[in-house]
Amino acid sequence: MWTVNIFVNMLSEFGQILTFIILAIVFVIAGILTAKVLSPKNPTKEKLTTYECGENPVGSPWVKFNIRFYVIALVFIIFDLEVVFLFPWAVVFKDMGMIAFLEMFVFLVILGLGFVYLWARGDLEWIRPEPEIPALKRTIIKKEDVPAEVN
Repeated sequence: MWTVNIFVNMLSEFGQILTFIILAIVFVIAGILTAKVLSPKNPTKEKLTTYECGENPVGSPWVKFNIRFYVIALVFIIFDLEVVFLFPWAVVFKDMGMIAFLEMFVFLVILGLGFVYLWARGDLEWIRPEPEIPALKRTIIKKEDVPAEVN
């Protein structure tokens, strides 16, 4: 008898979640359709051009994008999300004592090592220097040092 009660309660809880998801989908679709129906449809050449922060677009929009923008944004997001873990830790730090301190210390050491690694690789520099290819300044074997039978 009690298993049927749990099953019915579970279905009603999931039913509320399903209802919420369906309502969310209906509101999104209704908003998109309303905007499609009510929006004015008079495209001009000016409206169809690419918008670049108030500047006139120059060149092709299919220019290769510098990967540095992506890398810097990704690094920022990673370190920003890691800082989010500090807030819950600060709330429960007194209750958990030394274990919480040690866990956060290990976490921050790993985070710091990642930061040092990025810094050492030069990934935090906006303009990355070109790598220098080492060149040999002297000849190792002179032609006159090679025996005649090898030539």
